[in-house]
Amino acid sequence: MIAIPQSPPITLPLAQWLENPPSRTEWVDGFLVRKSEMTLKHSKIQRRLSTLWSLYVEAQGQGGEVYTEPPCRTNQQGRSPDVAYLPPDLLAQYGEAKVLPQSFPLCAEVVSPTDLAEEVVAKAYEYLDSGSQEVWLVYPESGWIVVVTADSREIFGPHEVAKTQRLMLGFQVQVDELMA
Repeated sequence: MIAIPQSPPITLPLAQWLENPPSRTEWVDGFLVRKSEMTLKHSKIQRRLSTLWSLYVEAQGQGGEVYTEPPCRTNQQGRSPDVAYLPPDLLAQYGEAKVLPQSFPLCAEVVSPTDLAEEVVAKAYEYLDSGSQEVWLVYPESGWIVVVTADSREIFGPHEVAKTQRLMLGFQVQVDELMA
């Protein structure tokens, strides 16, 4: 076992994080928090989902933009979802902003081995309370995708097809293919 020294938490005013959010960080309860360590599998799934969403939006002529780890402001925190979609109307309004002043309408979190289940679920509801219409929680180790909206929760597992519920209607992906 390798011991990695823990550095003390860094306090930071939210306004400072919003002005120039450091890469792979979030602002949580007054502290600058580094996002969980990313595994190769996590990174691959993040790239695949981003690519699939982008290709779908383009093929459907839907417009908007798909991002990886873009900063946004929720009602409580400064966050950076792993993958996020900004529809055309919000892209026209906020496309040049340093930080989106609300949650992305569609976002995904690829759950890392070090993420705590309660915190991931709380983050999904935080996104929903701040403007998201749909949140995907992708669990690489179990092969699950949980799609959460304000009024529903759908769980898609191995050998099933995950589908969007509110945005990018008609998008679907075979869970096994995304996780492979």
